[in-house]
Amino acid sequence: MSELELLQRACLAAAIGFLIGIERGWQEREARDGARVAGIRTFTLIGALGGICGLLSGAQYTMLGLCFLAFALPFGLFEWRRAQQAGSVSATDLVAGLLTFALGAYAARGNMAVAAAAGVVSAAILAERRIMHEFLRHLKWTELRAALVLLVMTAVLLPALPDHTIDPWNALNPHQIWLMTVLVGAVSYAGYIAVRIAGERKGLLAAAIMGGLASSTTVTWTFARLVRRDAAALPGVMAAILAAWMVSLLRMSALAVVIQPGLLMPLASPILVAICVLFIPAILAYRAAKKVESHALALQDPFDLTLMLSFTAALAVIMLLSKIFSAGHSGLFALGGISGLVDVDPITLSMAKLAGSGIATSVAVSTILIAAAANGLAKSVLTLAFGGTRLGLMLGLSALVAFGAGAYTYILVG
Repeated sequence: MSELELLQRACLAAAIGFLIGIERGWQEREARDGARVAGIRTFTLIGALGGICGLLSGAQYTMLGLCFLAFALPFGLFEWRRAQQAGSVSATDLVAGLLTFALGAYAARGNMAVAAAAGVVSAAILAERRIMHEFLRHLKWTELRAALVLLVMTAVLLPALPDHTIDPWNALNPHQIWLMTVLVGAVSYAGYIAVRIAGERKGLLAAAIMGGLASSTTVTWTFARLVRRDAAALPGVMAAILAAWMVSLLRMSALAVVIQPGLLMPLASPILVAICVLFIPAILAYRAAKKVESHALALQDPFDLTLMLSFTAALAVIMLLSKIFSAGHSGLFALGGISGLVDVDPITLSMAKLAGSGIATSVAVSTILIAAAANGLAKSVLTLAFGGTRLGLMLGLSALVAFGAGAYTYILVG
């Protein structure tokens, strides 16, 4: 390690202490001189001390550990005495001091970028005390439990599942199926938070638009079930689901065009016409939601795990049936229709790659549009099953008219 690098690391250690010291000193800025126990100077020196100890100990981590203990014991005793005199039970200053020393030592021996980032994050956490405390005061147990369940599903269970098919038909991939479960939970939780922040109508619409970028099918099922709780929620739910469908069509088209720019013109007309048709009932439903007071989205739980697992089981069955029945079809149109019942992305990507080389552009576009129509049919069935007859028929009719107009436009233009 060169002398320049030694100097840089020592300065970084002091800078981390300086940053944390600014935050700690600001908290006690109203106190008179001499009454502030640990502020900008103290924490800067603590960071520099940690850095010097790290440099002096070299690769001897036992020595560094002893240096840490030599600092931690008297500093901890001092903080304990101060807390007793002040009648405080807060351990923040003690933890901040120990962390500053540790970060200073890491800046001397470890990755400087990581040390700097950790110092900034630590200062930010210390500074946002009021926001965090306010957040905890408003956090409900159901919200915390749902977040923990979602994290377990994502960080613990998802990596443990095999990322390959396990059935004789080569259709069921446990990792992909469980990923859909996680996505369902994430969209549901996002919708819950958006509704709490922005209100029922705007929050649901914003969550649907964002969810449509990932999976409009997930948005459809997740939001349709809200109508079961309160029929008055139907206009707001319908507007949100239609918004997700429109976003999904745009996303599907964008995927195809990015891979094969030649698909832009043939896809643009039918897709834009379908979106325009869907926009009409969406805006009418959104306006109708203004006039209806609904308590369906005064949600008691961010998501229902039982319903999510039921949907995932249904998805697995559909994937299996699609694979079995598609095996006997040689036509791409039939394959597009069957694939679209589950997801439009795989067939869209496949057709975009083959367009202009393996198959004619018109065949690729027709297959993509058939998949989109089949996907709309599948989502309409989901709304009928999970949201009730009225919502299912209204959305199904909207989808039928939209895709009919799109197909007519495609034939007319083509």
